[in-house]
Amino acid sequence: MNAGLFAAEWTKIRSVRSTVWSLIVFVVIAIGFSTLVATVINNTWNQPGNHPNHVTLINNPTALIFGAGFGIGQLAIGVLGVLVITSEYSTGAIRSSLLAVPRRLPMLAAKAIVFAVIDLVCSAITVFAVFFITTSILRSHVSITLGQPGVTRACIGAILYLTVLGLFALAIGGLIRHTIGALATVVGLVIVIPPLITLIPGTIANHVHGYLPTIAGQLIAQTSQQPADVLSPWQGFGVFCLWTAVLLAVCGYLLVRRDA
Repeated sequence: MNAGLFAAEWTKIRSVRSTVWSLIVFVVIAIGFSTLVATVINNTWNQPGNHPNHVTLINNPTALIFGAGFGIGQLAIGVLGVLVITSEYSTGAIRSSLLAVPRRLPMLAAKAIVFAVIDLVCSAITVFAVFFITTSILRSHVSITLGQPGVTRACIGAILYLTVLGLFALAIGGLIRHTIGALATVVGLVIVIPPLITLIPGTIANHVHGYLPTIAGQLIAQTSQQPADVLSPWQGFGVFCLWTAVLLAVCGYLLVRRDA
């Protein structure tokens, strides 16, 4: 791969309107929902009754801080990951790309790297913005700092999770090649299937749920491992990376074998 290949992929990604809009939606939802949750918790802190959120903020603060905003906002990252590759198939631009770069694997690798860098930068800005905004809102009731055990790792983990999520969605887009089908698959894997698995009784279902790609990957954004977790934070992230690597490998294989 050379600099020209990276420049070409950067030009293609930034010239598509969906890139900017998807990133804006992600930032707005992540910061907006996280700020809303923190504000509600802050305003109802002294009300009578049980407050499980208070316990969570002490034992596993990042799970609550990132929970609502990133739980919904991650869909925008998934959408963008799909569109990065399926938009070329829907417009037929993939044929021009392959004519310019006959070696298909370097093209896919360059696309994945450029997109990963964009995703990483945007995620880093958003994660730390959410962290500092929400902790400043809650400061009068509970102190949460980067110096506390596991907090910095969880913040970095949230950035890594969102970056790998984008590549995960890109791989699915490359496998299916159709935007609607790929989006439906990503939404199903991220939002629909995990809660359905929890409805199945027995310990086997619990382990299946724990090894689902995004469920395993999200563990890295927790401050500490919880009793119900099947995997540790780094083990879960490793499982998510393995899912993504396998899908990207299959995507690359089919890209070489199939016609554009």
